[in-house]
Amino acid sequence: MKPIVEYQDYHLLIKDFYKERKRCSAFSWREFARTAGFSSSSYLRLVSESKSNLSRVTIERVASAMGLAGYEVTYFRALVNFNNAKTDASKLYFLKEMQSIATEHKVRIVDKDAIEFYDGWKNSVIRELAPLMPGATPGKIASACCNKISAADVLQSLSFLMRCDFLKRTDVGNYVQTKTSVSASREGLALAVRSMQREMLGLAAESIDRFSPEERSISGVTLGVNRECYERIAQEIDLCRRKVIAIAAECEEIDQIYRLNLQFFPLTWNLKRLKETKDE
Repeated sequence: MKPIVEYQDYHLLIKDFYKERKRCSAFSWREFARTAGFSSSSYLRLVSESKSNLSRVTIERVASAMGLAGYEVTYFRALVNFNNAKTDASKLYFLKEMQSIATEHKVRIVDKDAIEFYDGWKNSVIRELAPLMPGATPGKIASACCNKISAADVLQSLSFLMRCDFLKRTDVGNYVQTKTSVSASREGLALAVRSMQREMLGLAAESIDRFSPEERSISGVTLGVNRECYERIAQEIDLCRRKVIAIAAECEEIDQIYRLNLQFFPLTWNLKRLKETKDE
């Protein structure tokens, strides 16, 4: 069984714990449940199958039954809270707590770099901007950004981008991009990206008053659709995004960094579902 800090799903952790104990002894779900103080012999089996969840009041009992101690209990508590969290903000809080525990005990969490890369707008902008300013100091790079960022922030971002191979320095000290992509678990990457998207949406809202219409393009339309129509439009948006990327890739004399946000989201609940619910 792998170390607890390598888990990001407590349901799987409980399943692996049971398999390991079962392999070495006549361990049963009934015994496991009894040790943890549960009257239902099937409860922890259902938890291991993701058909039920632990509550905050049961965390300590299960941790004790599994023989966890010290930082393992702290990690297990954060892990349960992470999986049970209902909002991205809560998930991010507990994920960072898990990362801190893992780092302290010299274990690498695959999502750590993704969370840091997408922690706001700075890293993605600096990754694009630094190669365009050969020989520039962090202060000059900071002054080229529309949004507030200090020279120290730029230096920290550059250090992170080089450490994680998003940028590298040439023999003459200039920065160039690498082909490295962000590697993370599916849930961790999605959580990190959503966090950055929220901040980018805020910057887009500010740009309405901050820049003249000649410097930015913002438009929108409200439409009535069904699921089939939504999926067709979503495909067109994806094709549009790909075409924009291809056009930008052909640009030879880049002199500015822009952000393209594409949103298509509901403004009402599904009317058919509302009617079905009302009829019930």
